Amino acid sequence: MTSGTTTAPGTDGASARPLDQVVLERTSIPERVAAVLRSWIAEARLPPGVRLSEERICAELAISRNTLREAFRLLTHERLLLHRLNRGVFVRVLGVEDVEDLYRVRKLVEPAAVRELRGRPAGLDRVAAALAEADAAGARQDWFGLGTADLHFHRALTALAGSPRVDELMDRVLAELRLVFHVVPDLRSFHQRCREENRRILALLEAGDGAGAAEALTGCLDSAERELVTAYRERPRASL
Repeated sequence: MTSGTTTAPGTDGASARPLDQVVLERTSIPERVAAVLRSWIAEARLPPGVRLSEERICAELAISRNTLREAFRLLTHERLLLHRLNRGVFVRVLGVEDVEDLYRVRKLVEPAAVRELRGRPAGLDRVAAALAEADAAGARQDWFGLGTADLHFHRALTALAGSPRVDELMDRVLAELRLVFHVVPDLRSFHQRCREENRRILALLEAGDGAGAAEALTGCLDSAERELVTAYRERPRASL
């Protein structure tokens, strides 16, 4: 005779079936592929409007088309990709409303990540390393590289919060933000100005002034948003 008690899967009273393990293993692969493609977007390897070649990506990553299509679905949900019926999958071209919303999120999250910091926080070396990366990119006049270093700087700032959820959020936000940078008419001027603002933010954090860093960061984000919104409003209408 058996009792009427049942045990939920995943608790100590029940082990996963072999089929469950296979499903779990398979579902993690598209997520890892999506992470790779997200990094390609964040590093400007995939610019807005470009059509993605399934054949090329599958060959480069040694994955199946089904795996890639699931990764595409995940990134479409993150608003990084766009599926066009009978045309394929494209990297999204963002609009001014996307810029405003991205900066709304950034201004909520980034200053809060540093405002309460006191002393020299653990992880500040990563922030300094991103600024050094920016200096190296500027020295070789690599303006896209300078933009990538700026994203690394802000990602390192939010990592100071010590929250895996914030980390995941900012990975997505900053990848989407890379798509915004492509409309800037003068990348050199824009990113060099950001680099100097980042230098000031780092100096404030090294001095233990989290509140001052948060204030400087808010001003930096406000200024960048105004410039990007202006650039979007003045650009030719995109075809996608």
